[in-house]
Amino acid sequence: MPHAEIAIATAPSLTAVLFGLSGCLVDFGSLARTDSPCPGSVATPGALKSLRSLKELGVPCAWLDELPPSVTTPLSTSLPDWVKAASPSSIRWPAPHACWQALMELNIERLEGCVLVSGEPRLLQSGLNAGLWTIGLASCGSLCGLSPEQWQALTAQQREYKRGKATVALYGLGVHSVIDHLGELGSCLADISLRRLKGEKP
Repeated sequence: MPHAEIAIATAPSLTAVLFGLSGCLVDFGSLARTDSPCPGSVATPGALKSLRSLKELGVPCAWLDELPPSVTTPLSTSLPDWVKAASPSSIRWPAPHACWQALMELNIERLEGCVLVSGEPRLLQSGLNAGLWTIGLASCGSLCGLSPEQWQALTAQQREYKRGKATVALYGLGVHSVIDHLGELGSCLADISLRRLKGEKP
C-alpha cells in the first residue's frame, strides 16, 4: 500500500470530497463553454484512479459545475455512475451555498473533513466561503486554459511559467494546497489528513 494511502487510512478520515467537473475531473483546461461545442468527455490525468481510491476508502464524492445540464451531462459520461452530480444551484459562485447543497445531497452531516478540489478560482472561493478544505489544480483549470495537446506542445520552461503563475494565483485566493493535476491528489489528501491530526482547521 502506497505511503499516501496509509496516511489517509491512519489520520482522521475524510468526510467527503467535492470536485469541479469542467477543468477538474474532465475537460482539461476548462474549455467547455455554453456558447461552444461540448468537447469530448475525457477524464483528466489521474481522475479515475483518484475516484477509485476514494471509493475504496468509503469517501462519498460529488461534482458540481455552473454549466447547464445540456453541457455537463455529456461532459460527465466518462465518470463512474456512483460519483453524484450535485443539482445546479440558482445561487452563483463564489457564494457557499452550492458546496453546502452538494454536501447535503450526499447526506453529509458535518463540514469537518470535507474537501473541495477544483481548477476554477470562483468555485474554490465558494469552497473557502463554505468552510471546506480546498485543493487548487494549477495545470488543468481555467488559469492555464490549455488542452492536454496544447500543454504538451509547450516547452518545459513555458509549462513551468504557466504552472507557477497559476499556483501563485491559487495560493493568493487562500487555498490550502495546490497540485498540478489529480494524479497528485492522494498524497495531497494524506497531507490534509495529517494537518487535521495536528489540529489544523480550514
